[in-house]
Amino acid sequence: MGTKKYKPNTPGFRQRQVNDYEEVTSKKYEKSLVKSLRSKSGRNNQGKVTVRWRGGRSRRQYRMIDFKRSKQGVPASIISIEYDPNRTANIALVHYNDGEKAYIIAPLKSKVGDIIVSSEKAEIKPGNTLPINLIPVGSLIHNIELKAKAGAQLVRSAGCYAIIMGRQENYVTIKLPSGEVRLIHNSCLATIGQVGNTDNRNTVKGKAGASRWRGRRPKVRGSVMNACDHPHGGGEGRAPVGHASPRTPWGKPALGYKTRNRKKHSKKYILRKRN
Repeated sequence: MGTKKYKPNTPGFRQRQVNDYEEVTSKKYEKSLVKSLRSKSGRNNQGKVTVRWRGGRSRRQYRMIDFKRSKQGVPASIISIEYDPNRTANIALVHYNDGEKAYIIAPLKSKVGDIIVSSEKAEIKPGNTLPINLIPVGSLIHNIELKAKAGAQLVRSAGCYAIIMGRQENYVTIKLPSGEVRLIHNSCLATIGQVGNTDNRNTVKGKAGASRWRGRRPKVRGSVMNACDHPHGGGEGRAPVGHASPRTPWGKPALGYKTRNRKKHSKKYILRKRN
């Protein structure tokens, strides 16, 4: 899969570079596996803005992805590779032998007709899902569970993969795309291979409107706000920050300040931080 460029007919097209979607085999989605997705524009249940610079995106349907891969020992065939507007990776529609349909994250180089299975006895090939302790050391994996039977939470974006570094008594050591090295329990599932759509990292939006389609509103510098809105704001003309270092809108240091809770329960599973 590659990218395509446009003729520079307009300033917005001059730098624009998008996916060519060569891997995508179907433009239609499975209606039984989608549900409506309402835009919240960064607001909570009280109507207050909790995430700034959100709103105004294109309408879209949410594809329900099977992150649990809980149908053990039932083979499934890939029927189509589809575009998903809710994530950077492509998705694959699979039909299980018992008649059930599901969406999964499409692994790299997966194609229509491939057979995949989730089982302890599954073959070591891309798309198959196994308990992480049964996957050989050095293998590339994605769709990794943090807790058994809770569904995959790690390594789901386009082109990402983790590497199995070693094994301990009840845990497997993996290296995540961020560089973090951590422990995952033996009972957690992982899918073999790398996530597809690797050229997504080469895309260039090219114009502000492409961000608005995705629900990203313009971001405003704190120095041009009023003093009541930001620690950098206020003053006559261009004024300096007024602090020893830049601050967030809520007064916390903005550059290099650690915000992770030191008492977080998962700290003991992290062997090497991503920084």
